[in-house]
Amino acid sequence: MAIDRVSQLRDFGVFRDFSWPADLSDFGRYNLIYGWNGTGKTTLSRLFRYLELRRPPPMGQAVLQIGGADVRGEDFPHSNLPIRVFNRDFVQESLFPVGGGDVPPIFVVGRDSVEKQREAERLKAERAAGEGGFNTARSTKQQAERDFDRHCIDRARVIKDTLRSPGHNAYNNYNKTDYQGRAQQMASEGNAGDHRLSDSTRETLLAQHRGTPKRKVAETTYQFPDLQGLANRITELHKSTVMSKAIRALKEDSALAEWTRHGLGLHKDRKSGDCLFCQQQLPADRLSDLEAHFSTEYEKFLQTLDQQIYALEATKQQSIELRFPDRAALYDDLASEYDTAGQLFQQATNTVTAFIDELIRCLSNKKANPFTVVPLNAVPPTVDGGVVIRLNGLIRTHNQACDDFDRRVHAARDSLALDMVAENVEEYLRLRDAVQTATAALPPVEAQLARLSAEIGRLEREIVEHQQPAEELNEDLKRYLGHGDLHLTIKDTGYAISRNGVSADLLSEGEMTALALLYFLKTLEDRSFALRNGVVVLDDPVSSLDQNALFAAFGYIRVKKTQAAAQVIVFTHNFMFFRLVREWFGNLRGVDRRAWQVYMLECEHNGTCRVAKIRAIDQLLMEFESEYHYLFARIYRMATEQPAPTLEAYYSAPSIARRVMETFVAFRVPDLGGHNRLWSQMQTIPFDDVKKSRIYRFLQTHSHRDVVGDGDEDLTLLGESRAVLNDVLAFMRAADDDHVARMIAKVTTPAPGNGV
Repeated sequence: MAIDRVSQLRDFGVFRDFSWPADLSDFGRYNLIYGWNGTGKTTLSRLFRYLELRRPPPMGQAVLQIGGADVRGEDFPHSNLPIRVFNRDFVQESLFPVGGGDVPPIFVVGRDSVEKQREAERLKAERAAGEGGFNTARSTKQQAERDFDRHCIDRARVIKDTLRSPGHNAYNNYNKTDYQGRAQQMASEGNAGDHRLSDSTRETLLAQHRGTPKRKVAETTYQFPDLQGLANRITELHKSTVMSKAIRALKEDSALAEWTRHGLGLHKDRKSGDCLFCQQQLPADRLSDLEAHFSTEYEKFLQTLDQQIYALEATKQQSIELRFPDRAALYDDLASEYDTAGQLFQQATNTVTAFIDELIRCLSNKKANPFTVVPLNAVPPTVDGGVVIRLNGLIRTHNQACDDFDRRVHAARDSLALDMVAENVEEYLRLRDAVQTATAALPPVEAQLARLSAEIGRLEREIVEHQQPAEELNEDLKRYLGHGDLHLTIKDTGYAISRNGVSADLLSEGEMTALALLYFLKTLEDRSFALRNGVVVLDDPVSSLDQNALFAAFGYIRVKKTQAAAQVIVFTHNFMFFRLVREWFGNLRGVDRRAWQVYMLECEHNGTCRVAKIRAIDQLLMEFESEYHYLFARIYRMATEQPAPTLEAYYSAPSIARRVMETFVAFRVPDLGGHNRLWSQMQTIPFDDVKKSRIYRFLQTHSHRDVVGDGDEDLTLLGESRAVLNDVLAFMRAADDDHVARMIAKVTTPAPGNGV
């Protein structure tokens, strides 16, 4: 299995919206990718490094086609493709990490350790399965702990929100620790049911919790009247009659009697012998007969009746006007009971008032019939005099609560908190037990994993020959560098780097590159990597090397290490190394004769930013033996062919022109240097000064030496590219017309295909 292509890259470094071109061949077994710095080599190598580390890329979207199937970046952790990547990240992480550290060891299998290796692999498989079970058990424990913690936090928040109040209140800061401690105590004592409250009690305590201090109120001294005594007195009055010389007509007609009695008083005051009603002479004995009828005893009896009626009215009024304290003056938790007692009192008062009204009616009837015995039908009702006692009892409770307000409120809150804890204690126990069960499941698994790891470690100590790869690396370093100053020694579970027996803290860039490359190539023999089935990626493995070291590095890459890999992908910006790898691939024989591909990376400007793409190698790079030939051909094409439809096509023109000019004048004028070396060299060559300045301004303003521009220039200035490039060619002709003519002939002569 191998990498077929980079199917898609979206917002991945300089790859903004890249899709593998339909006319571009898939990767072969051997692959060479050429590109200047800044064209995306490191970005692609990091993409492959994420695949090696089984990590999803942290940016953008990436899709690789591997073995004919698309693998998205987020699925890299599930890939089983063996791959090793050499790039700056490998060097930094493996050999020279931030903060120091030893070089990780390389493990090889001894010839006599096959059986032990098989046993170690079996134990590793068993350990991997155990680790899966351990991870599941640990996840179960973590989830149980989260559920338990969330329960405690949520319940504590409910209690806190319910019982918080302004001022000092212990429940204002109630937290999960408080809840957990109380729930644990309640669970241990098994008395949760003792703390549960009825709905009515809970409402009463909530009212106490929400209450504010109130004033005391006075009790009442009211007593219900003695209804039986009143009934007895009225009964006696009904039995009484007026003993006098009664006139029959008046005795039988109470209304007439009352009218006549009033008229008799008027006649006495006027002392007239005529009837005031009819103006006729009264009979001689009429007034004396009437006076006999309405005797003094009669008047006294009526007066007694009136006094009794007045007394009953007063008793009735006292009952009606009696007022107990308003319910709002009492604490809210007493209101319901107080309302009930008040209703009972009102019912009793209404009963008393109705009975008194009945007695008054009876007395009024007696007044109308003073000469006869009038039966009394009023039966005294039963009145609960205890309602006054109950009302006063509630008032006393209120007054006591005023004296003991803080203690009462605190007790109410404590009872409510215990009720809410008791309500959830079963859930608390369930979640707590789940945590304990999940926690108890881990130690046996951990012990088993520790046993397996110890056994695997024992076997690997017997299997691994640390010394062999260390000695081979030291021998390679000596041949590569030409001296044996640098040395790898075994240290614990890795290698330490020393120089002449002393810890090597500072290495030159060339030494670092050499050590990193040789170490990487040696890791391809590590038993954890199946080279014949694996992919090897090298990103600029000869960066910062001189020419001699470059040839040595190429030799190690080609001959000793990568030849047997299932797939090789090489990135470079070094044209000499590009030629070496190109020739290596071109000289392959057998089934690999045509199993190689060459690509290049290019950056263009889309009008907003730089965008990278992978394309087929420019045939000029395949035809010529130096980068100078290729770049000269690029200049000549842009200067002489039809103008491009967009300015973006000339985006790389200033950088290409600068590199050609620097190479050209370096050979023409090798003895000048300084800060403005290029300008000084150009000044030695006779040419139109205006055009010379134009060329230099173009190169200085729009080029970035090795890196194609960063995209912060004004693209409209590239409109002069073709004219300036023609000036560049004219400048070179002025300096060496024969050389330019030969170069033009070289780059315009068709060449046979390269066989890719």
